[in-house]
Amino acid sequence: MSETGESTATRERVTIRTVAAHAGVSVAAVSKVLRNAYGVSESLRGRVEASIDTLNYRPSRTARGLRGSTFTIGLLLVDIRNPFLPEVIDGVNGVLAPSHYRAMIGVGEAKTHLETTLIESMIDYKMDGLIMVAPRLPSEIISRFAEQIPIVAVGYHDPTAKNFDTVNCDDQKGAALAVQAFIERGYRKISMLTLGSREGHKVSVVRQREIGYRQAMEAAGLTAELDVHGVPVFSPDREDSIRAFLRRPDRPEAVFCWSDLDAVTLLNVAAEMEVRVPEDLAVIGYDNSPVAALSLINLSSIDQSGRALGVLATETLLSRIEGRTAPAALVCAPSFIARGSSFNGGTLKL
Repeated sequence: MSETGESTATRERVTIRTVAAHAGVSVAAVSKVLRNAYGVSESLRGRVEASIDTLNYRPSRTARGLRGSTFTIGLLLVDIRNPFLPEVIDGVNGVLAPSHYRAMIGVGEAKTHLETTLIESMIDYKMDGLIMVAPRLPSEIISRFAEQIPIVAVGYHDPTAKNFDTVNCDDQKGAALAVQAFIERGYRKISMLTLGSREGHKVSVVRQREIGYRQAMEAAGLTAELDVHGVPVFSPDREDSIRAFLRRPDRPEAVFCWSDLDAVTLLNVAAEMEVRVPEDLAVIGYDNSPVAALSLINLSSIDQSGRALGVLATETLLSRIEGRTAPAALVCAPSFIARGSSFNGGTLKL
């Protein structure tokens, strides 16, 4: 007994072996419970979790790393300012909560060199896997990293990926839903507001939505009305670019925005310029972010369920960590959420 009355046994760190002995099971069984591995019985889980609570066991992530597992995953976001991303994070954390895994978040700021540095750091810290949301890196670079760490890319349309997994909304379908909604409401002069930068190429959600917009317009016989207008994102020139778009003498009747991020800005600039929505200009965004449903915003939007994407990406990553080697390319179906920005008081524009 020490001078403080604390026993030597109490001061000794509780290890996974201590938990196994207390629960009367193997170390491997405790590890399976901690990883929320498939096939663990409720009886076994209950015994192990009871011992963990009794012993106040806190796993050593350093020791785990030496054994080859830290029960941490990296979550690499393209930019924290997009209101859609918290929904994805919520989905990830919802799956991880009962598994004893934890997510460590990094923000790449849409810069390839920063993304690369963050991935290398996550590998150095021996994280067990990595979820990348809308990465800007070329597929061959992601593939090289995937040789060192299991990876799932969300918002990355690469059907040729072999050693990493992809989870996407059907972005071409989502754009087509927006165009179809406008056409059903009598609009024909339909533009698309997209990113001005060409960075991201064909695998990005932005380019996929552009493809979907073009294909839907052509299928409707509106090829002559095709109009893709690029605006800079997170730039001082962004609102000026949108103002210039709204001042055009050939301003469209309806605008499909690649994301709610630009759609909300468009609504704000339109209000400043006394352009009525939807009477003068109908608007549909993409993401169905929480702000879209606010009564003052009332933005129609394409719902791709960020939480569902986060859940699916995390489940896919955990199965890859558990040993799956066959590549998975999973696609979720989008839906159209109608609000006041695209439909004026129940009256179709004819």
